Order: sequence, then C-alpha cells, then structure tokens
Amino acid sequence: MAKNIYIGEILKNEEVQKDCFLMKIKIASSFETPLPGQFVMIRIAGLNDPFLSRPISIYSFSRKNNFCLIELLYRAVGKGTQIMAGLIEGSQVEINGPLGNGFEIQSVKKNVVFIAGGIGIAPLSLLIENLCRRFPSSLMTLYFGAQRSSAVIGLDKLQKMCRLVNICTDDGSLGEKNLVTRVFQKDIKKFLPEDTSIYACGPKEMLVALGKIFSKNEFDCQVSLEERMACGTGACMGCAAAIKDKKGALVYQRVCADGPVFYLRDIIWE
Repeated sequence: MAKNIYIGEILKNEEVQKDCFLMKIKIASSFETPLPGQFVMIRIAGLNDPFLSRPISIYSFSRKNNFCLIELLYRAVGKGTQIMAGLIEGSQVEINGPLGNGFEIQSVKKNVVFIAGGIGIAPLSLLIENLCRRFPSSLMTLYFGAQRSSAVIGLDKLQKMCRLVNICTDDGSLGEKNLVTRVFQKDIKKFLPEDTSIYACGPKEMLVALGKIFSKNEFDCQVSLEERMACGTGACMGCAAAIKDKKGALVYQRVCADGPVFYLRDIIWE
C-alpha cells in the first residue's frame, strides 16, 4: 500500500443542506496533519472502478489519542459523489492524502478576509479553524455568497470563529440579495493592502470578478481553484491551469500537485 493511502471508517455521512453532505471519517493516527487548503482523493474501499475516486477538500481535522478524524464537505452532483452520498455508518473508504499545496499562512497580516462562494467554504473552514488558534477572531472577516439560503453551510460554526460574517444570496433568501464580490467591493476601503491577507475559494466567475477588483490595488489574495481531477497527484496533467511564472511568462501548472492554492494575480483566465 502506498505511503499516504489509508483505509478510513465512516462515522457519519449526512445531508446538511440539499445535495450537500458532511462525511466524518475515522482514520489511523499516522495520517499526516493536513495544511489548510489540502485535499484527499477518496473512493469506496475495494472498488476498482477508477471513476469513483474523487477529490474532496478537507473541511475539518482533529487528532485524538490513537486516531484522527477528518470531515469532508461535498456536493452530490455526479456519479461518484452520488454513490458517496449513499454510504452508511461503518462503510470503509480508501483515502489518498493529504494532497496538494495549501494556503501560505506563515506571514498572515493584521486583518484576515475570507471570501467564499457556495461549496468553496470547505477549504476555507479548515483555514479559519487553523488561524483561530493563532489569531484573535476579532481580526477575521468572512464574506460568504451562495445561490440560496439552503446552500449556506456551517454558518453557526463560522460565526463563532469570525468577527464578522457577511452573508449574501442570489435570491435574497438569506442576508443581502447581491453577489459576494459586489458586497466585498463595497467594503474594500475598510481594509489596507499592507495590513490585510485575503483568502478565497468559489466558482470561476467569482474568482474572475475578484481578479478584476484586485487588479486596481495591491492586495495579496490566495485562492483555491475548483478543478476536475483524475489522479490527484499530477501524473495525468488533466487539471492544468494557466499561470504566470516569476518572469511573467505563461506556464501550465497542475492544480492538484502545484496547487490547488495559487496567488490570484498569477492566474491567467482563458
């Protein structure tokens, strides 16, 4: 068995909002503590269908005396995740991870801003948990956008960890009826680039809009890209993204192995 492949036992797999599931997995204590922004490849243990291996961001992680607990937040949209949604307590899953490069948090600035769109809250939740252990929650602000109230997940937990949580929905069923990028843009003058670290994850349209906002200032914004992955380890090159290298030239980097976290200023949207 490969070094970072583990067999985990499902303790809980429940639908927390429509088509969104939270899976809690018990896994060996030898599992490496994940960095915020890393992910796992997960499949049903013993099933050889390669199409059932799926990348899922790590939503929460804790280490117990002789085992670890991983929480995965995912949306059931395709064949693989729909099968995952049907797994019951006691089922075994094969987990490869933690994989990818996470958020850079060694030089976090005075204020921390998170911008999430829909299921993009998953990797940011682990990041918020991590930063809460190092910084006062009074320094952290979250902008969370979703299509409707039923797509806003983990709100109680997030409100306990962040000083201010701004919710907006496309239909106005919760919070402000607006796009999350527009809500943030209205508040941007509250933050100074030299004092603020920004982290984001969400649909491509949201990240493109953020790129346009940040093109006019000097904010550092790290983003976790949502991309379809086949292998999760960089072998297949199926999740390449266009990125500027240090000289400004276009290069293609693998979201799974070189990311999934990149600086927003370096991403070339094609």
